[in-house]
Amino acid sequence: MTPEPATKQRANILTVVLEDYYQVGAFSHLIPRSNWDRFESRIEQNTAAFLDLLDETGNKATFYVCGWIAENFPGVVAEVVRRGHEIACQGYFHHFIDEMTPQAFRDDVRRSRTAVERAAGVKVRGFRVGRGWIGPKDLWALDILAEEGFTHDSSVCPIGRQFADSRDRAVVHRHGEAAGGPGLWEFPVSTMTLAGFSLPISGGNYIRQLPERPVRRAISRWMKERQDPFVFYLHIWEMDTEQPNITAAPVLQKLRHYRNLADMPARVRHYLEAYRFTSVAGHLGLKTEESTAPGAIENSFPQADRKTPPAGSGGVPLTIAVPCYNEESTLAYLESNLDRFAQLAGDAYDLRYVFVDDGSSDATLDELNTRFGHREDCKIVRHEQNRGVAAGCLTGIDNAETELVAVIDADCTFNPQQLLTMMPMMTDNVDMVITSPLHRLGKVVNVPGWRLMMSRGAAFLYRRVLRHKFSSYTSCFRIYRRQIVEGMSLNNTGFCGVAEILGRLDLAGYRIVECPAVLDVRLLGYSKINTVKTVFDHVRLIVRLAAARWLGVAMDSAPPADPKSA
Repeated sequence: MTPEPATKQRANILTVVLEDYYQVGAFSHLIPRSNWDRFESRIEQNTAAFLDLLDETGNKATFYVCGWIAENFPGVVAEVVRRGHEIACQGYFHHFIDEMTPQAFRDDVRRSRTAVERAAGVKVRGFRVGRGWIGPKDLWALDILAEEGFTHDSSVCPIGRQFADSRDRAVVHRHGEAAGGPGLWEFPVSTMTLAGFSLPISGGNYIRQLPERPVRRAISRWMKERQDPFVFYLHIWEMDTEQPNITAAPVLQKLRHYRNLADMPARVRHYLEAYRFTSVAGHLGLKTEESTAPGAIENSFPQADRKTPPAGSGGVPLTIAVPCYNEESTLAYLESNLDRFAQLAGDAYDLRYVFVDDGSSDATLDELNTRFGHREDCKIVRHEQNRGVAAGCLTGIDNAETELVAVIDADCTFNPQQLLTMMPMMTDNVDMVITSPLHRLGKVVNVPGWRLMMSRGAAFLYRRVLRHKFSSYTSCFRIYRRQIVEGMSLNNTGFCGVAEILGRLDLAGYRIVECPAVLDVRLLGYSKINTVKTVFDHVRLIVRLAAARWLGVAMDSAPPADPKSA
């Protein structure tokens, strides 16, 4: 549908939220703000691509960014300004307005504004609430923004019967002047009225979820019949068709986030080509002013690599071994987590890495080589056929060159940062440290109840047989002394083999300690556990361990007894 020439010349409003795929409200119960730094960010490439699209179509926009993004990706913010667009802010993190008191809101706005201005080098005059929308009972927030010197806001989205008694709030209007305050301009998300109810038609989730043709007709009608500027918005992650799939999300949240995502770039391009858009500042005729925030900085884009280089050789030598089987979709997350751990560890450890591709049938090996193959501190080993996670653990240990070897899961359900707690427990008289989320000081997050019940049941049976009385015996996340397991053979090389390693070392008299840990649900990729088979494997192993301990029935290829236990 081609607009009339006069409609094409009319300047409408385009706003863009600089938000990454792991920061969205649909996933907030799975990915708390404290875990944002564990993910590989795609905000740089997505912003660069969208800025190119704006240049191509000759449009301008207002970009809203939270303080956390501004501090962690200042180059993105600076590039938005360099390319001639307006930069505005949200809160420091993403909050619903009803999560904050007026004073907390004011403090959060100030913190965010300072962070954004330092990154942008220009004054910030616009705001948008981080999550959700401002309703009739939340208008106090607009008063605070006006008091703080903001000139405009875009946090109102009339939905349903909201603001039904004041329809002027559904279009661009001036807020607060009637009460004698400083006032500010409000730019609500544009809506259509259907049977007395307001329905947003102007971007983001709405143009993805609603049928395309009726929405195009509704927007075209707005352009022809109304003089008010049309306010269109979107999130930068909505233009990313190749973003990681958060597989742990419930069905409704997946529908909300991923439905029609592949169509979004084409739909947005249509509107950018059919109509003309400008920023809020451009509409109001505001000129760019330099920031007065202390320490305003200039940045290039894309910004420098945030990854910390491997720690120096002055620390304790430690190898991190990672068995990988069909983990192509998780390796970016793994890399980000390992880099974050290295950054936090600093010079305390001399870190090396061994990645074991356990006969993957997807592109795991190629992805490992792309991400780690060029690094001198990394070694990649491959099983020609899938042998199981326990076999992968042992191969990783066998290929380590340090005495201490930490084995972690590729899905990072245990945050590698917990090694900072585990390593001090690896004293001279300790041979292995294991993790337990079922410890009284441990924690499980979003893990299904049936899985916890199975783990507790297995732990109960293992405590009846083994000398060490732990809360859990099945976690892959451990620290070993390489010499005690080097060359070990297992009866079960799959998931149950992880418990078999512990059981063999327990019977051989080695000293094992338990560390409380936090276990999170797997966010990316899929678990390969065959639950029924694994249950029967554990029962057989427990019987075999009991026979070895009380009847003297030898287990094949048992490790030598610890001489210290004699």
